[in-house]
Amino acid sequence: MGVGHQDDSTNQTEAAPDARRPEAAPGRGPLPAVRAAWGRAARGWRHPRLRLPKRVALGAVLVLLIPVLAAGVALRVNYAGDPAPGTQTRNRDAIWLGHAWVDGRKDEADVEALAVRLRGTGIRDLYVHAGPLEHDGSLPATAYPSAGRLVTAVHRHLKGVRVQAWLGDELATEGPDGLRLERAGTRDAVVRSAGEVLDAGFDGVHFDLEPLHSGDAHYLSLLDDLRALTRARHVPLSVASHQIDPLPRLHSVAGTLTGHPKWWSQAYFGQVARRVDQIAVMSYDTAMPLQSLYGGYVAQQTSLALEVTPASTDLLMGLPFYHEDKLGHSAYAETVEAAVRGTRLGLSRTDRTRERFGVALYVDFAATETDWTAYRRGWAGQR
Repeated sequence: MGVGHQDDSTNQTEAAPDARRPEAAPGRGPLPAVRAAWGRAARGWRHPRLRLPKRVALGAVLVLLIPVLAAGVALRVNYAGDPAPGTQTRNRDAIWLGHAWVDGRKDEADVEALAVRLRGTGIRDLYVHAGPLEHDGSLPATAYPSAGRLVTAVHRHLKGVRVQAWLGDELATEGPDGLRLERAGTRDAVVRSAGEVLDAGFDGVHFDLEPLHSGDAHYLSLLDDLRALTRARHVPLSVASHQIDPLPRLHSVAGTLTGHPKWWSQAYFGQVARRVDQIAVMSYDTAMPLQSLYGGYVAQQTSLALEVTPASTDLLMGLPFYHEDKLGHSAYAETVEAAVRGTRLGLSRTDRTRERFGVALYVDFAATETDWTAYRRGWAGQR
């Protein structure tokens, strides 16, 4: 029964308007009571005693809004212009591959198809997921039972391509559970796990430990120990990195306010880069709403990373080969095309002739033909 009707039609034969709803009197505008309420609110807002609070509120809005607008303009400007000629692949690119390649789900036919896919690109390294590590740093061999067959098949079908074991775990930096780098025994176990995957035939090791806070000295100590191992084995040590502070000390402010510092300081990024053979910036999940802003952000990240990465280290910028819409990531904004253009612009402005440079594609099982085409045309120079 509608509002205003009674069960006994003999007592009331027509629905009465509901005075609580403005739409109860269509075509007659707001009810008098509503107009009166709005009038009282407007007069109260214009009261002289509210002038100072209003000015303070307006000032606070401007303090918050102006830096955001300025940052947006700066990123859009950073995306302008044309990349310099020659700022394309140096044949040092990489791609992250899922766990199916080492747990038996993929076979040699899949490797042959991958070889066709990669033909003519600049991809030299495959980061194959062989973990995750246990929280104590150990890694059971049962996690990568097909590793030997995979490496043999890749070497047969993809000459010159290296297969690195992608190892990682969640760190206990923002919660009670996870791997604890501050424990020497855990770091020793991680080094032993790296040795074990190398014994299984992998051509190198690639680490992705998150969330890793800027300035973590225990991580630097781990890298020193890992580097001693990989140098003795004559294989590369590679890491995935957080993004670099777009503004100095922003990581400290963000960490204090949220408990989750998103960025590394540029100085800490340089400390990590000096301890490894490859460093791949995870230049996605940026919360940028537009392709132009995302591309400008990647251009800035490229420049910041180039400024502190030694010439002896391969610097790779991550490309988003996946499509999700979630907090911090817009599939509409974060495209391969925008990331490639941003990477080339940053390279053009900062170190256009650098040879030890490339891009890293994340991740194979989520990639589309559009992603591959954008990479091939924009970075690999194919048409």
